[in-house]
Amino acid sequence: MKSNVVSLADVVRRKRTTQRKDPRDWRWQIRNAVTRAEDLERHLSLTQEERDGARRAEEQGLPISITPYYLSLCDPHDPSCPVRMQCVPRAAESTVAHGDMEDPLGEVAHEVAPGLVQRYPDRVLLLATDRCAVYCRFCTRSRMVGDGGGAISNDKLAHAISYLRAHPEVTDVIISGGDPLAMATDRLVRLVATVREVQSVQTIRLATRVPVTLPMRITQELLRALRPYHPLWVMTHFNHPKELTRAAALACTRLADAGFPVMNQTVLLRGINDDPDTLSALFRALVRVRVRPYYLLQMDPVVGTSHLRTPLSRGVEIMEALQGRLTGIALPKLICDTPGGLGKVPVGPGYVVARDDAAGVTTLRTFRGAHVDYVDPLPDQT
Repeated sequence: MKSNVVSLADVVRRKRTTQRKDPRDWRWQIRNAVTRAEDLERHLSLTQEERDGARRAEEQGLPISITPYYLSLCDPHDPSCPVRMQCVPRAAESTVAHGDMEDPLGEVAHEVAPGLVQRYPDRVLLLATDRCAVYCRFCTRSRMVGDGGGAISNDKLAHAISYLRAHPEVTDVIISGGDPLAMATDRLVRLVATVREVQSVQTIRLATRVPVTLPMRITQELLRALRPYHPLWVMTHFNHPKELTRAAALACTRLADAGFPVMNQTVLLRGINDDPDTLSALFRALVRVRVRPYYLLQMDPVVGTSHLRTPLSRGVEIMEALQGRLTGIALPKLICDTPGGLGKVPVGPGYVVARDDAAGVTTLRTFRGAHVDYVDPLPDQT
């Protein structure tokens, strides 16, 4: 007679089987993320600047975490690789420049409930977790991500939901962190379901870099689990064409096919994407996989990131170079999120050359440099 008793050897064998190396499994990717300087050195020929930065990151500040997938996109011999510059620490992170702030968007000051930030009348930011698949070196929330807290507690979530119920003017909830899609599926679904139960909430946005850094996370299981809670929008962050691999494109296509509108917020980064050709290639490629370039963000003045920030004027120059030469659906807004949490401001070239209010004539400059008069209708014609 066959015994129903499971031996210790069977348990060990099954455990080994389930933990077998499979780079296509997002959980394996997170478990095997590079988090130490010595492990980073095994994969990349580090410069002294990177080596010092990695050792410092182990001891203080924003920690290291790079999935094997994203690390594979780094050129192991070129420190100016646009992917490598986004995820590998540098010694310059210890520099505090003029204008640097720990909390540039004033999120601490605008926290209305634990983990809930409100800077606009109709929308809030829910910080669902402090963990990401990859810790980007320009992170706005470097003050808090990776601090070990993990997913938002039920108690904090209850306070946040109570606030939403008491403020029906809030119709849009942005779930961010950390990266909410780095959470376990069941925990993420419970969180989204809880927010969706608030009747005044019309739209939920998932702010995630997972399609970029961990595209195998976008599984059919995840999409089936989240689909009942539509409308759900995905706000992601591709910064360079090199990040839009076949796997990343598939993740975006899966999201679009499942009814998730996908919008992209590119951060303008010095030496990485601060030229029109790079951004034009990125924005065109995103549109091909049904991702709408939404914002080109002036980088927030976070402590230790001045080596990656561009002057505001550079973004204006780039937008002028792209205007009229890039299809409108591929052209994002240039946005500066003002320090102190006072809100986003669109910035761009000046196309109004002159205005004669008495005559109702405005002279405009086209992208070709031509000056054209636009004539307003006379008062009795309106």
